[in-house]
Amino acid sequence: MELNVYLAGQIHDDWRENVKNKAMAKELPVRFFEPMTNHDRSDNIGEEILGEQPNAVFKDEAASAFNNLRTNVLMQKADIVLALFGDQYKQWNAAMDVGAATALNKPLILVRPESLHHPAKEMAKQAQVVVEDLDQAIEALAYIFQKN
Repeated sequence: MELNVYLAGQIHDDWRENVKNKAMAKELPVRFFEPMTNHDRSDNIGEEILGEQPNAVFKDEAASAFNNLRTNVLMQKADIVLALFGDQYKQWNAAMDVGAATALNKPLILVRPESLHHPAKEMAKQAQVVVEDLDQAIEALAYIFQKN
């Protein structure tokens, strides 16, 4: 069995590469999907496809449409969603992705440090599992494949 895992949440650091490397080291049979992590591409995709927009609001709206399309398609392919809610960046993407995973009835592993228990409490209630770091998230994935 191979699982498709969507890596949801903020796009401003290399946490996804960390997860992929840890999964590879454990030889987990997983395939990863993720949002567009090239921030400039993500912000400009609307204008790249539709042409120049009249102002910043329309530019953001156009980019959001294409980013939401990408997220929806890739998340539908996922068997499980792993969402990182961290403390370094504003976490709107993580919150939105948790909502999408819930709407699509996707099993969810939420990664959030204990210090963020309060701001992430509603998201935590949507998750099947809440862990504090990426090592614990990898162990949760590994447990799925463990034989009796």
